[in-house]
Amino acid sequence: MNDSTERNDLAGYACSSGTSRGRRHPEEHRDNRPAFERDRDRIIHCAAFRRLEYKTQVFVNHEGDYYRTRLTHSLEVAQIGRAIARKLHLNEELTEALALSHDLGHTPFGHTGEEVLNRLMQGYGGFEHNMQSFRVVDELEERYHGFNGLNLTWEVREGIIKHSTPYDGAGEIMAEFLPGTVSSVEGQIINYADEIAYNNHDIDDGLKSGYITLEMLEQVDLWREVCSGVRRKYPDIDSKRLVYQTISALIGLLIDDICTTTSANIVAQGITSLDDLRRVNRSVVHFNEDLTTRNLELKRFLFQNLYRHHKVDKMRVKAEIFITRLFETYLSHPNLLPPKYHSRMERFGLQRVVCDYIAGMTDRFALDEYKRLFEPYERV
Repeated sequence: MNDSTERNDLAGYACSSGTSRGRRHPEEHRDNRPAFERDRDRIIHCAAFRRLEYKTQVFVNHEGDYYRTRLTHSLEVAQIGRAIARKLHLNEELTEALALSHDLGHTPFGHTGEEVLNRLMQGYGGFEHNMQSFRVVDELEERYHGFNGLNLTWEVREGIIKHSTPYDGAGEIMAEFLPGTVSSVEGQIINYADEIAYNNHDIDDGLKSGYITLEMLEQVDLWREVCSGVRRKYPDIDSKRLVYQTISALIGLLIDDICTTTSANIVAQGITSLDDLRRVNRSVVHFNEDLTTRNLELKRFLFQNLYRHHKVDKMRVKAEIFITRLFETYLSHPNLLPPKYHSRMERFGLQRVVCDYIAGMTDRFALDEYKRLFEPYERV
């Protein structure tokens, strides 16, 4: 593979397109883009990526145009991931590909959708959105002649399957990806870029919604410290700009700490190559101990005051009803599924095909489909 346009100062433990383990299906390419850049581009152009625009982060699409969606979240993860990768001399294109693909398998209605589908799929393999993201890129996308999926490189597929998932799990699928072995450093970055992104944009969305307030956030040590620093720097700043500047400063603080701590871990473990990383077999990407504790306090605050806010819970209850009724109806009447799904039933089973169909829906499509099926005066 030609990786001539990749940066020439990659660390020894970074992944390189030129040394990639390759793709499952041989291909002839029309240009010499580096392999991970090609993967990034394939992800951006796939249907599952576009559907992220109308999938819930915290607030369902119809609640307002301001709030984050899975698409804007994925873009923020990519920005943060690239910033970390650049500082650590890692492969930015691989990091970006992993960031943009990490939520491709997410359901409508956020984690509620995932929990409901997992319950409904007990006895049929369950449901987990990281595994579904892998399924999307390996099987469900239909764009190329001769194979299903996007035919991504081994390194991107490994990063997807090991994202926030025990790296010795996933059964037979994991057998292809060094089971029991940590992901690449680029893959490890995404776990934290994901967390940094959603903690901070959920603060913004939570404040905008009024479900949390600045006064409530002052109870959180990490927020209070960073916010106080912004106030000292800009004594006359208004509250709106204070929020934006504090979130920006907090993201910067977390990125700097990740880079400092990761660099120290790599040196301490004597890691100079990717083989060294696999041999040492420890996650090297994390916050320092103090910041880990304070970040956990922030996460608990958001869980108690935003994710479990009574108005968010109301939508969660409705979403559970929507998804459960859709699943049970398609199971009883599979002829309601689009024709292309019928051909998959013999291979994957009716339950998995119904699960794939619902997992691929946007919030808006799921709501519209619910109305078409269950409201008598709605046109079908």
